[in-house]
Amino acid sequence: MIRPAFKFLSSSGFGSKLTTLIFHRVLEQRDELFPEEVTREDFDAICSWLKSWFTVVPLDEAAALLRQGRLPAGAACITFDDGYADNHDVALPILQRHGITATFFIATGFLDGGRMWNDSIIESIRLTDLAEVDLSSLGLQGISCVDLLSPQSRRAAIDALLRCIKYLPFERRAELVDEIAALLKVDLPNDLMMTRAQVRGLRHAGMGIGAHTVGHPILARLDEVQAQLEIANGRDSLEGLLNEKVQLFAYPNGKPGRDYTQRDVDLVKGLGFSAAVSTQWGVGRSSSDPHQIPRFTPWDRQRTRFCLRLLQNMQR
Repeated sequence: MIRPAFKFLSSSGFGSKLTTLIFHRVLEQRDELFPEEVTREDFDAICSWLKSWFTVVPLDEAAALLRQGRLPAGAACITFDDGYADNHDVALPILQRHGITATFFIATGFLDGGRMWNDSIIESIRLTDLAEVDLSSLGLQGISCVDLLSPQSRRAAIDALLRCIKYLPFERRAELVDEIAALLKVDLPNDLMMTRAQVRGLRHAGMGIGAHTVGHPILARLDEVQAQLEIANGRDSLEGLLNEKVQLFAYPNGKPGRDYTQRDVDLVKGLGFSAAVSTQWGVGRSSSDPHQIPRFTPWDRQRTRFCLRLLQNMQR
């Protein structure tokens, strides 16, 4: 009964709707700091549901068919952002077992031992042996002496720091990340992101690879030259790595108007990308801008609720 409902809401041809799901990580087991993160067990169930409800299509193929009005009814795509190592080690075998293809958007500056700024903060809080830390020297509004006694208080500290730092200038953000790690007296891990060999492994397994800039900046906060370099250099690095054209792009953070602007859409088009994805909720339609395809993933772990939220998203 569920598959016909999705097909009814997304007929084929010019009336079709493309459901594109976004993931970041697939963990081996539940994280006490981030219990909402997708685990191996969760992702296996989600892949099973998607395969039974939708026609799962590679994103590059789906974007082309959507523009042409030839997308099959009930079409869906799976995407991953950033380039975490667990995408290769945990998610890939599950995708292969279900016979499903996904597209992975890689921020190339973090390959081979790099680390995203938010993960530096998360791991600093996770790994510290301190029960309390004074962060008033950082000069961040509302953040001073931080309690780290419980997983709940550590998560609260992480959330507060991420909110304060996320939209700061790139250089200031990097400085604060280093200061926080020093104050918390931790050695940060260097194996969170994929190696270049793992990216090649995904592609050799038949997965799609897309560009996601070099350093994952907020494009709207960069000038035009900087934004173009981030987009183009990330793509060029992947093309050199894979020895093939990279035609897909994902905007970092991905909220239109806040994280990227029409200028950045025009840059992506001008650089020759065939399609790009945002993190705006909704579905793609034949009339949609192929360089701003919406993405949405329900946060529910129960089958019926996951299904209902997907159906609601299709009616946005």
